[in-house]
Amino acid sequence: MKVLLLQDVYKLGRAGDVKKVANGYGRNYLIPQGLAVLATPGALKQAERIRARAEEQRAILNKEMGAVAEKLADVVLTFPMRASQTGKLYGSVTTQMLADAISEKTGVEISRRQIDTQPLRMLGEYEVNVRLTVDLIPSIKVIVYREGEAIPTLEDEEAEESAPIDEETVVEAAEEATSEAGEEIPAEEPEAAAPAEEEAEAE
Repeated sequence: MKVLLLQDVYKLGRAGDVKKVANGYGRNYLIPQGLAVLATPGALKQAERIRARAEEQRAILNKEMGAVAEKLADVVLTFPMRASQTGKLYGSVTTQMLADAISEKTGVEISRRQIDTQPLRMLGEYEVNVRLTVDLIPSIKVIVYREGEAIPTLEDEEAEESAPIDEETVVEAAEEATSEAGEEIPAEEPEAAAPAEEEAEAE
């Protein structure tokens, strides 16, 4: 079925767009939620007006949510979880858990429906998108680590990569390499004169 979007719908389109969707999705979700109407000839005549009004509202909303997007861009959430030896969680980090953690950490009320991810079921680091508006979708870092272990952080990795080089270690390594090379390549000895040449000189 074809529908005319009345509001922006994430991953589908913007208000004023005409989209072809599955019958069930349109009749059971988009239309009942007031997000779209059937794309009848009468409805299509209003498409431009709907699009213009939505652009004005979108600009206002983007301006209001800009500060929130900047705040979320620096967010790192950590979750200690029980997991198997393979790293699979006994349970999962749900979108509701993520939404609650964001709200607690930033004071910004976020709905689980705004969290664009499936439940996290493995240990590791994740980039999770948060849908504020159709244009503003900042990502947050989520670290899921084994319960009882230290929290792995990017700072630790960066510190290892940028650790100062020990000059003594470098010198010792160079000397060792030189020593090994000297052992492997013995000095050449002058070759003895051939007997035939010695006899020719005697004559």
